[in-house]
Amino acid sequence: MGSSTAAAPRTAPRRAVRLLRQEADFRRVYLSQLVSLGGDWFAVVPLLALLQELTGGPLWGALVLAADTLVIAALSPYAGVVVDRVDRRRLMVLCDLLSAGFVATLFLVRSGSTVWIALVALGGVAGVKAFHGPAASAALPHLVPRSDLLTANALGGGAWGVMLAAGASLGALLTSVLGIGWCFALDVLSFAVSAALVGRVRRPFDDGRGDRPRRRVRGLVRDDLRETASFARRDRRIVALLLAKPGTALGNGVLALFPALAATVFHVGAFGVGLLYAARGVGALIGPVLGRRLLSGREERIRLLTPASTLLFGAAYAGFSAVTWFPAAVLLVVAAHVGGSMNSTLSSYALQSATPDGLRGRVLSVDLMFSTLSLGASQLLAGALSAVVAPSPATLCVAGVVTGYGALWWALSREP
Repeated sequence: MGSSTAAAPRTAPRRAVRLLRQEADFRRVYLSQLVSLGGDWFAVVPLLALLQELTGGPLWGALVLAADTLVIAALSPYAGVVVDRVDRRRLMVLCDLLSAGFVATLFLVRSGSTVWIALVALGGVAGVKAFHGPAASAALPHLVPRSDLLTANALGGGAWGVMLAAGASLGALLTSVLGIGWCFALDVLSFAVSAALVGRVRRPFDDGRGDRPRRRVRGLVRDDLRETASFARRDRRIVALLLAKPGTALGNGVLALFPALAATVFHVGAFGVGLLYAARGVGALIGPVLGRRLLSGREERIRLLTPASTLLFGAAYAGFSAVTWFPAAVLLVVAAHVGGSMNSTLSSYALQSATPDGLRGRVLSVDLMFSTLSLGASQLLAGALSAVVAPSPATLCVAGVVTGYGALWWALSREP
């Protein structure tokens, strides 16, 4: 038993490379994620710095991030209905093209009187992401063998981390050299390339149930949520997994404070803001790999790793709130998001494995709704706190919420 556990970490990179080489359709979807995620962070991080500059505070940045997440939360139940009833590939292509159009409107954000456009633009992108994310996640079991599903999830989490690290740092650098317009242009281009890659996939993204009778969407949402709730009630494990991601999501409001912390505590410019976001990406890259190694094929460990990763997130940001040395702050952000991405990857894998395909899109949409509602609440909390206290105490408050949630999840999810 010990030898197989030891072998798993050594073979994980080889499994990932083999999966990308052998599964061409999965490779196309994976590359589309790399391209669009990189473009996203090329635009979002410089945009937050621009909003801080135009308005003189972190409030508008927090509002933009909250709009991004709350729109996703509001549309997630409808997304589940659509994802389980239409061609998922065509849906993803349409989402990419619509996102390109919304991002193009960011060129109009030039003064304090036009910052509202950023709110509309990112809200629009969030609206289509609410459908794109569950479609991609629900399609994944059809693109890779069952034995490679955890590896595929780890690659997806790693893609997010790699492109956040690269996009955030390069976006900040490109802004300082060429201007923010180039970042927006690259984001528009990235969505177009992503659409082209997904459009080339030939394998079906579902098991052919897209011809179900169509009724009014509102009725479908009500019925599907009832069916999803009934499924979750029959399996306590599903309820626990649906409540896993909100733990670290409740702490991500700290991201809205990065520009203010960079200016008032660490005294670094836009490039420093980019480095903080890049540190988040590095942590997000490490987390899925570490989670896979710690899991070592023993799925019962998810019950322990989930609260442990949440507590790591909270403890790291508590330390982050107390430091003034920028390199230490960067390392603590990395540590926090090792925990955050480990939580996300392991809970997604467990939900995909435990849910039948006929319900998978809806269950994953509810999962997305819970996590984004928590994230939006955290961003609004961080924005509100920033109006009455300094950024560092606001960060400590958010970290305390995460730590408390992790302890509560562990206590309530234990076997009776």
